[in-house]
Amino acid sequence: MATKTKKAAQAASPNGKASETLLSIKDLRVWFELRRFGFGNAGYVRAVDNVSFDLHQGEAIAIVGESGCGKSSLMKTILGINKPTEGSIVFEGRDISKFNREDLSWYSAQVGYVQQDPFGSLPPFMTIERILEEPLIIHGVNDKEERMRRIYKVMEEVKLTPQAEVLPKFPHQISGGQAQRVVIARAMILEPKLIVADEPVSMLDASVRVEILKLLRGLQESHNLAVIYITHDLSTVRYFSERIFVMYAGQLIEKAKMGALLKNARHPYTQALLAATSDPDADNALHYKDVPPGEPPSLVKPPTGCRFHPRCPHFMEGLCDVEEPPETQPESNYLTLCWLYDPELEVKLAAVKR
Repeated sequence: MATKTKKAAQAASPNGKASETLLSIKDLRVWFELRRFGFGNAGYVRAVDNVSFDLHQGEAIAIVGESGCGKSSLMKTILGINKPTEGSIVFEGRDISKFNREDLSWYSAQVGYVQQDPFGSLPPFMTIERILEEPLIIHGVNDKEERMRRIYKVMEEVKLTPQAEVLPKFPHQISGGQAQRVVIARAMILEPKLIVADEPVSMLDASVRVEILKLLRGLQESHNLAVIYITHDLSTVRYFSERIFVMYAGQLIEKAKMGALLKNARHPYTQALLAATSDPDADNALHYKDVPPGEPPSLVKPPTGCRFHPRCPHFMEGLCDVEEPPETQPESNYLTLCWLYDPELEVKLAAVKR
């Protein structure tokens, strides 16, 4: 009976493999209250607004969008730093918003975090050995020999060798690429099931970025890790992710397989992101003229209707600025928040014209 139950819980993940749902986010809202001079409510910052998706074990997804779109707030809520205002985040069948201190300690061992700034995230007064040893001590690995065995193993995996030469050094004595490998090693040291990587290559030299992405991809495949890759740069996701979620003004406006989205993006905002992506081919610079003008909206008072409508080249007055678009499916495994693909669009436009 238990075997049948486990099989029933399994589903075909978007990468085509049978996989269990590791993380399930449903109708998530994270709103931050604003205070006027410390007294009285002055509104809310709607950092995350009605976000839903599932992540399977062993799957890599990318969440992309401009600065201020809500990526970091979503990430911090998944890590358990922010509390959801509404909705749920379920990890292995358990709602993390209901965790007590002991549960959060368990959860922190299941989710590794790779920060954007390697030097800013490494304590300058600790040696590399101490930095990697600390999570093991906190989580009760009291045997020194076992701690060192794990440290040497993870350093081998992230290519920080020879270990004996690296371990006594302080962060300022190593390169940026080595520092990011230390950050990755620290995230992997407790053998987590999920890695959250926040712009992990944005502060590295271009020559090192591909190496770090390949390293993360290799770790993901060898350990069957789930990975959430947070970035504003669509040029890097093609080397890493199976699915892409595009975020704008606190909402996920597009969810698709990587190949389908990069080949034929549907939402006008995603098309704009792709047009603005840097490319070594000079001929592609012609596409920059297609990028919509303007800035992302305020999350304190987002636009009514579709949140992209003030910048959208396909804006339909009386519809896009009035009603929030439903999540439509223009093709298999492709979801988008855009009126252009609503099967009842003609009926809606006819009603607007009356």
